[in-house]
Amino acid sequence: MVKAPQGLRHRTRKLFKKGIREKGAIPPLSRILIEYRLGDKVYIGVNPAIHGGMPHRRYIGKVGKVVGFRGRAVIVEVEVGSKTKRLILLPEHIKPAFEVNERINEIFKKLAEISKIRIEQRKTLLKLLGKQK
Repeated sequence: MVKAPQGLRHRTRKLFKKGIREKGAIPPLSRILIEYRLGDKVYIGVNPAIHGGMPHRRYIGKVGKVVGFRGRAVIVEVEVGSKTKRLILLPEHIKPAFEVNERINEIFKKLAEISKIRIEQRKTLLKLLGKQK
């Protein structure tokens, strides 16, 4: 008999299966547009519709730590047994293991500060233009 192929995705039929409401190729934008920072904890969960940057099946469900970035991809360190592995994953294959609402509130605070600065700059600009005329 011929030995069965032992490819990268063998025995993954149930692991990479999507739920009935998740079917389709496009992942939600809210999951892709999260800004990860160094030291953030993330869950590794595969989106089977996106083949690039997909981790091996042994890492599914593990929690890792963001160590760096490579273009759009995220470098995640995962401890498997006594070893530490570095994975290069696309944001479609990771989920945040931290409060996303805190990040959103930080962004809103920064936007409020920027709008205040803009209002002050506009007032000074109008004063300068008024004096020149």
